[in-house]
Amino acid sequence: MSAVSWMLILTGVLLNACAQLLLKAGTNSVGAFSFSANNLLPVGIKLATEPHILGGLTCYVISVVVWIMALSRVEVSLAYPMLSIGYVVNALAAWWLFGEALTVERLVGIGVIIFGVFLLART
Repeated sequence: MSAVSWMLILTGVLLNACAQLLLKAGTNSVGAFSFSANNLLPVGIKLATEPHILGGLTCYVISVVVWIMALSRVEVSLAYPMLSIGYVVNALAAWWLFGEALTVERLVGIGVIIFGVFLLART
């Protein structure tokens, strides 16, 4: 796989992970909510105007464009599993940014993911 292909895949993965983190930050800012007929509009407006959520959605849009460029160069059977790198990035970033737990089980799972990506990357 060429360096450009790797950069596109990693950029797409990191943008996707960034989108998730921004969406989480946005929901932390908005707080817990449920949609009902009574609050659909107020909650929708609150979510649509929250800067972190807008940033997350923007990252998603850009990541789709980058991902399409990556798929034009790399087999999907190799590219798609690379998305699992995002799980690693998000778990570590959520621990650092949001204080989420990194249990032994999660760390073992992260290790398995890293090993799997390493195996795929060697092909």
